[in-house]
Amino acid sequence: MRVVETGFLNTATGKIPIDSMGITLIHEHMLVDFIGADSVSPARYNQEEVIAKVLPYLIEVKKYGVKTIFDCTPSYLAKDPVLLKKLSEQSGIRLVTNTGFYGAVDNKYLPDFAFTETAEQLSQRWIEEFENGIGDTGIKPGFIKISVNEESTLRGVDAKLVKAAGLTHQKTGLQIVSHTGTWATASQEVAILKEMGLDPSAFVWVHAQAEQDFQNYMIAAKLGAWISLDGIGWSVDEYVDRLLYAKEKGFLDQILISHDAGWYDPSKPNGGDFQPFTNIFEKLMPALNSKGFEEADWEMLLEENPVRAFGISN
Repeated sequence: MRVVETGFLNTATGKIPIDSMGITLIHEHMLVDFIGADSVSPARYNQEEVIAKVLPYLIEVKKYGVKTIFDCTPSYLAKDPVLLKKLSEQSGIRLVTNTGFYGAVDNKYLPDFAFTETAEQLSQRWIEEFENGIGDTGIKPGFIKISVNEESTLRGVDAKLVKAAGLTHQKTGLQIVSHTGTWATASQEVAILKEMGLDPSAFVWVHAQAEQDFQNYMIAAKLGAWISLDGIGWSVDEYVDRLLYAKEKGFLDQILISHDAGWYDPSKPNGGDFQPFTNIFEKLMPALNSKGFEEADWEMLLEENPVRAFGISN
């Protein structure tokens, strides 16, 4: 199993020692534009307006001790590393951006070349971002963000994205974070990575709360894959039973939690309604503490597991 407890993490403001991450939210969004890969553009929003909207929510969650937030907005959905750097500098919270491409939603957010280039060519683009920075920003990604469509058999382009992510991981050590859903699809991604010689601990099964058969969590955990329960910004109740099950069965050390909250949407007046990053602290913690969760459990979920999942060896 891939376990990194010393090493580093790339953030929008530079490299940090992995053991300085502190309380970490591993799946949030500051800005997302859903217009599509053929139309997305920085011209569709004003950075200062986005900062004015988002900054108070970062300041709000900082009072709960949050030190690091992973921004999961991918390329071609308005990933903006410079915006993240500015928000980080003004809030004091480290923000982490990503490399990779997003295949879900029927490939609406894939550039045309993603269909014609090989997995090796796509991975070279992502490795370049890791080695030299995203565009001309000099800001390096801290993880690989991909996504796939839910299918009984993965589409060819989705399988290619998984392979490209695997190649990038092999070269860089970056964790593979894949917007997926059910284990029926996630297990296919893990199988591709295993065929490439990767340990499943290189893979984060995103939106695993969509899985209804809790036995599949056990299967994923035994393989070593990370199970991300990450829609807590929108509801809480379904996470209580899942987290109690993980604790009871002894695989809480394979769980990552976050809100998937935010975000400024350029298509809406004033960026639309912003969902805060606070439900874990204000709603989930009291609900689980009343059922036997202890401080050590929260330290594992919010501090220890992110370090083990996302650290890159020096």
